[in-house]
Amino acid sequence: MLDLNPGLMLFVLVVFFSLMYLLNTMLFQPLLKFMDDRDASIAKDLKNAEEMAGNSSELNAKADTLLAEAKAEANTIREKATTEAKALAQSKIESKVKELEENSIAFKAELDAEQKVLKDTLTAQLPALKETLQSKFSSL
Repeated sequence: MLDLNPGLMLFVLVVFFSLMYLLNTMLFQPLLKFMDDRDASIAKDLKNAEEMAGNSSELNAKADTLLAEAKAEANTIREKATTEAKALAQSKIESKVKELEENSIAFKAELDAEQKVLKDTLTAQLPALKETLQSKFSSL
């Protein structure tokens, strides 16, 4: 039937343990080391991603506050510029109104002077005008 050969069994046992040792040192340990390194790398990347997410939310908050401050400052500058422009326009309008009033007063004084001259001239020529009218009426 079957013969058991202890030498062959011992040889197979030595080859089996040698193969297990070689596979353990050349294949299983490097494979396990690679898997552990990969797990550590994934954990490290997740931690970095969470930190970056936290940093990005902080940066977004800072950016929002900076934008709000910039908008407020822009509104202040715009209001100041508008106020200055209105004041400048108002002063120009006031100076033009004064100039026009002065011109109006001067023109009115000139008209009054011309009216007086015209009245004096008409008053001086009134007797001659009366004579002319009487001569025209008498010729009728």
